[in-house]
Amino acid sequence: MLDFHQNHFRLFGLPEQFTLDLDDLSERYLRLRQTVHPDLYATAGEREKRFSLQASTQVNEAYQTLKDPLARARYLLTLLTGGQGDGQETTKDMAFLLEQMELREALAAAREAPDPFAGVARVRNRLSDQSRQLIGQLAASLEPASDLDQAATRELIRKLQFVRKCEEEADALEAELDEVF
Repeated sequence: MLDFHQNHFRLFGLPEQFTLDLDDLSERYLRLRQTVHPDLYATAGEREKRFSLQASTQVNEAYQTLKDPLARARYLLTLLTGGQGDGQETTKDMAFLLEQMELREALAAAREAPDPFAGVARVRNRLSDQSRQLIGQLAASLEPASDLDQAATRELIRKLQFVRKCEEEADALEAELDEVF
């Protein structure tokens, strides 16, 4: 059965690396999920039901972590370093921070623009470019053959967190605009 002490990569039989085939991950998730789904244990004893629920929860949590590049980078860095960085750290890259402020200002301005959806789309495009670039840098930083620079990798993760936060703000604004228009 399922070993609860395995890390997320091993649970799915994947190498411990940042770059993953997400289609393969999804297929492995579905196969594993089918073996531990609580509905399969509806008539089983309490112990088996509890095990199934725990296993199902672990499989779901592992899948959610591995499918998301930011969560996967954090998780892999923790595996590689044996610890976690300070979650309260912020990036020291002032140019990046200024660009993030500009993007947030552009979102605020989009709300009042004649075509607010176009303004949001422009911000989304810039965020998408930043996200792709940061994910590419994380992939290179977390490659098994590379020498891990923990500080640089943590900086990339912090930057991607900023981008994600701004993407969430763009999502919220778009939802708000959808209600108005």
